[in-house]
Amino acid sequence: MVVVAYVTVTMKAGADKEVLKRVVAFEEVTKVDLLYGEYNALVKVRVDDLSQLDKFLTEKLRVLPDVFQTASLIVAKQYKGT
Repeated sequence: MVVVAYVTVTMKAGADKEVLKRVVAFEEVTKVDLLYGEYNALVKVRVDDLSQLDKFLTEKLRVLPDVFQTASLIVAKQYKGT
């Protein structure tokens, strides 16, 4: 079962370029958007199962310097898109 999730990321002010440069290199990441507003970035992730999502979040994303907070939204059903 493939798991797709959107992860909001809050970072230290001014750190977005360096953090996102590292995020786009992760194989689980399929899309990264810089945002204005409450969150700094939206990261789309595709993994094989929930345990891989947990591993990505805890061992790769949340441990990056200047990442303060993340929130995950797991897709229940996709109606349009890739």
